[in-house]
Amino acid sequence: MALFKWCFRVVLLLITLSACAAGYLYHVMTSPINLTSEDIFEVQAGDTSYSLGVSLSEKDIIEHPVLTRIVSKIHPEWVPKVGQYALKPDMTLLDVMAVFDSGQSIFYSVTLLEGKTTREFLAAMQAKGNITMTLEGLSDQAIVDALSLNVTHPEGLFFANTYRYHEGDTDVSILKHANQLLNQTLSELWANKADDLPYKTSYDALIMASIIEKETGVPEERPLISRVFISRLEKKMRLQTDPTVIYGLGEGFDGNLTRKSLQSPSPYNTYKIAALPPTPIANVGREAIYAALNPGETTALYFVAKGDGSHTFSNTLKEHNRAVRQYQFKRREDYRSAPQTTPETAK
Repeated sequence: MALFKWCFRVVLLLITLSACAAGYLYHVMTSPINLTSEDIFEVQAGDTSYSLGVSLSEKDIIEHPVLTRIVSKIHPEWVPKVGQYALKPDMTLLDVMAVFDSGQSIFYSVTLLEGKTTREFLAAMQAKGNITMTLEGLSDQAIVDALSLNVTHPEGLFFANTYRYHEGDTDVSILKHANQLLNQTLSELWANKADDLPYKTSYDALIMASIIEKETGVPEERPLISRVFISRLEKKMRLQTDPTVIYGLGEGFDGNLTRKSLQSPSPYNTYKIAALPPTPIANVGREAIYAALNPGETTALYFVAKGDGSHTFSNTLKEHNRAVRQYQFKRREDYRSAPQTTPETAK
């Protein structure tokens, strides 16, 4: 009888201790972690529940590394996903392990501006410092091959927009997304285009959109410039637009467009050819594509930059030459042919 009482007391003590231990563990796992401000924590490939505990302990976020292993025993379905995670002071250890399992790691963003070339898009991604770059320095053909595009030139095939990505995502993955969005937008707007446009394909409209975008960033001018260029095409007139010439010059352009430049033999020299250039000259957003497919109403055949980012439109060559003398021969000190574009103004 005495032995029975002793065993009973031992069992009761063990049960009590187990209950206390369980209560303590529950308290620790449901109490806020040791943070006073948001912290970035990275789950790396090969991390286990215990190695995560060690890392969290080394950063003084939790006290005992074994706690993460205990959580994994309680929730064996939780599997930490590689990525960077924002840990906040009000989170518990259970919250932390749950967010590791969710894969909802930190997103970053990169803005690819309207009117920029594909090379400039790559430079913008390189500048972020946390995108894996694989396309820089490659030829145009190598770039389209890497992106599995059924073309020979990548220009204009990426929608100007702000894209979210995870640390370490590749330039290829971002540009594939941009190409998908471009194709979706172009297809949608092409299906609802105005009648009697001089385009054989939607790609022709994309070429026109890129020229419109390079000529102006003033939203209300895009449809008017579109109409001017469309009218010139219909009349078999040369477009005579400087941005196409500059694009054709490539790295040979030093910032000064000369008479010699305008005589350069190039499929992009619209002072020499009476047609659209062979490819877009920049990447665009929805507004430029819409303008190319839905031109405004004007009888103008000419326009010239006024120097403040806007243009004046003329119906006749005589009127145009007068405008050129007014705005080009005596340029203002702060002259610019198009408004400055920033991530804040880009749409």
